[in-house]
Amino acid sequence: MIELLNIDCMEYMATQPDNAFDLAIVDPPYGIKYNNVLHPDRPTKKWKNPNSQVYKNFNDGKQPNKKYFSDLFRVSKNQIIWGANNFYGVPANGGWIVWDKKVDPKERLSMAELAYSSFNKKIMIFRYLWAGFKKEKQVKRIHPTQKPVALYNWLLKNYAEPGQRILDTHLGSGSSAIAAHYFGCDFVGCEIDKEYYDEMVKRFKRETSQIAMFEGI
Repeated sequence: MIELLNIDCMEYMATQPDNAFDLAIVDPPYGIKYNNVLHPDRPTKKWKNPNSQVYKNFNDGKQPNKKYFSDLFRVSKNQIIWGANNFYGVPANGGWIVWDKKVDPKERLSMAELAYSSFNKKIMIFRYLWAGFKKEKQVKRIHPTQKPVALYNWLLKNYAEPGQRILDTHLGSGSSAIAAHYFGCDFVGCEIDKEYYDEMVKRFKRETSQIAMFEGI
């Protein structure tokens, strides 16, 4: 079962018992104090063009607090936390996942993103082109921090099992939910922003209505 909730994740986690989820895969704001807009000169045109990548202003300046991490570790048995290298409160004795975006070093883009893994001290690498408009497979972006479904396919394949219960506290574009649907696990995702939530639900319905799964959506 897939549950997509328009709710503050802190409110939701407060209702959950200890170890309610087998795994939490989360992508909270990194706190880099940057309003991440692809076309800041055209913010009012968000979602007008079906092929556009213009979306509303997104403030990534606020990091999750200690209470967030305390609740996250309470309600989940294992965790994968994107951007954990930016956060305090994440254990230092876990493993790391490196998403190599295959970015040309000459470009003004980060070449990789890091995620903390509670499973072991190994460093795992996922390689998938995602450099601005250059992508392994083209996809309409509905959120400035959107990650590819292929990344979540890989995470679930390597860190989860079908039938397990998965939590995502910051759904964003819903890539994690799409991957969970096809992987065959129970999934709960929270998104506090109503506009992003509505667009994410539309995307989820569109992508999961396909008879066959298309890798890299």
